[in-house]
Amino acid sequence: MNHSIQAASTLVLLRNAADGLEVLLVQRPYAVNDASSGAFVFPGGKLDTADGEFDAALLNLDAAQASAQLSVSGRTGLDYFVAAVRECAEETGLLLVVDADGQPVSDAVYDGSPLEALCRRHGWRLDVASLAYHSHWLTPVGMPRRFDTRFFVAAVPSGCTVVCRTGEVVEHRWVRAAAALEVDSGFKLPHPTRRTLQSLVRFASVQDCLDAVRSLRDIRRILPRLAGGAAGRRPVMPDEPPYAEIGLVDPDGQGQAAYEIVPGRRVRLSAHVWRLTAPNASAMTGPGTNAYFVGTEGGDCALIDPGPDDPVHVQALLDQAPGRVTMVLVTHSHRDHSPAAATIAARTGSPVLGRLASHRESHDASFSPARELQHGERLRFGPGATLRVLHTPGHASNHLCFLLEEQKLLFTGDHVMQGSSVVINPPDGNMQAYVASLQALLEEDLDWLAPGHGFLIDKPADALRLRIRHRLAREAKVLRVLERAADATLDSLLPGVYDDVPARMHPVARRSLLAHLEKLREEGRARLHDEQWRAIPTKHKECVR
Repeated sequence: MNHSIQAASTLVLLRNAADGLEVLLVQRPYAVNDASSGAFVFPGGKLDTADGEFDAALLNLDAAQASAQLSVSGRTGLDYFVAAVRECAEETGLLLVVDADGQPVSDAVYDGSPLEALCRRHGWRLDVASLAYHSHWLTPVGMPRRFDTRFFVAAVPSGCTVVCRTGEVVEHRWVRAAAALEVDSGFKLPHPTRRTLQSLVRFASVQDCLDAVRSLRDIRRILPRLAGGAAGRRPVMPDEPPYAEIGLVDPDGQGQAAYEIVPGRRVRLSAHVWRLTAPNASAMTGPGTNAYFVGTEGGDCALIDPGPDDPVHVQALLDQAPGRVTMVLVTHSHRDHSPAAATIAARTGSPVLGRLASHRESHDASFSPARELQHGERLRFGPGATLRVLHTPGHASNHLCFLLEEQKLLFTGDHVMQGSSVVINPPDGNMQAYVASLQALLEEDLDWLAPGHGFLIDKPADALRLRIRHRLAREAKVLRVLERAADATLDSLLPGVYDDVPARMHPVARRSLLAHLEKLREEGRARLHDEQWRAIPTKHKECVR
């Protein structure tokens, strides 16, 4: 398989039409064993040697400016601009050129001759300066052909007609971006084309689009990753939940990673970590509760958070354990995390370790650890598998995280979840303790988070800071609503504080609102009297004379 990466350029041509902004799509020919067969794309293709030799005097953009825009060195940036204009001309007949006075030539015709010679003959310069740099895409690892492609947008010259000139293009369509994206549009769209169209939907005119694109800064390379699932193999984008995990599990793009979590299917995350998810998906648990095996394959291992006491799930855990389960560890005793612990312990003879909650009303009544784990103690399960216990109260008073020290991987239970906020439910949940626990984790040297729900999370410090900022921003909103509220009961405050949350989720949000108010009261910034909450004004220190 050829894994060489070829430089390429793509040009997104735009025009104003009666019903809004339109974009030009061209269709690739049908071919056997070609993923892009019959697909509608933007004009574009590989950089050619001639692009790098194009006379700079025949261009209206200098190399330094072009390379600065694309964050490359030398003349390389200019080559991408030239290739975009050339490929567009060769595939569609549309030629972006200006005359000696720098004015666009609306009746320029591409006759198939070498572009440099054509410009000399007519006294034109390629209008590369009219291109606005939009995005940077790299084909996923594992694909037979890989391209490092720069996407540009430009206005189509007025009065020009598309003439598909090469065997690379079957036909063309001018279409609104939203129409091309409709499910029944009939357009087969590669992922970069689809994503680019999605970015254009919001613009009403060519000028609006060009102004917005030219204002972009720090354009970063987009590298999708290949993974499998129920809908087949597809590229996964950096903003999708499984993206980071795919890169860890399958760095070579060999199809060993999945973009969905399947209950009952064990997933090997590293040489010492495996995940198996319970079949208890819901609005509160996401795809289900994750149980993790940590240890040595064929040797001793720990089972973290066995989940609900469902017979099918318990049997899956026992059947798919990578080694001998010698210890059952529980991050906290909420009913989606700990009930299976007693059953697993009875069938394996392994002890259950965790902590008891201060308030047990909302907890698993069957949870009874053989002993309570202490903050900082270490548990070893063979070479390369040392777990350090971290007490992280907040979501629950007995909440623990377990740090696999050799891999800097933290099993977070519900302390950090993927894609949603953790519910803090007093009296056992405590917002002040939760924020403090998040801040304490920033002191740890971490590379990965393994949450109780969802995929692995990379860049742990960013994830922790994001959650701290979210909680403090919500707290500030609580204070703002509280300060101007005449009726300040918990239920009257709820719609204003959580006006950005669907009403169906307000009963859950109500618990976290109470936790925010309790935190403010603990800090002397709010008080409660006769079920009415009031903000306590900040006292300014008197000047000392």
